Amino acid sequence: MDLSIEEFEALRLSDYMGLPQKEAAKSMRISQQTFSRVLKKAHKNIAHGLINGNTIKIQGGHYVISSREESPTKQA
Repeated sequence: MDLSIEEFEALRLSDYMGLPQKEAAKSMRISQQTFSRVLKKAHKNIAHGLINGNTIKIQGGHYVISSREESPTKQA
């Protein structure tokens, strides 16, 4: 059972972090409708994997890893 990176991120933002779909979709730079479809597919895949005892692999998909610059620490 494969879970795409997009599906994993949708689960993380919505279910783990508790973001509203509109905010989570904005974070992923996709429409709210697309986010809803991705999340629904992720829920279905996770449920299928759990119920059938499948290994769930997170792989594939289209993504960009972004980094935030950390603010410099103050020297004491």
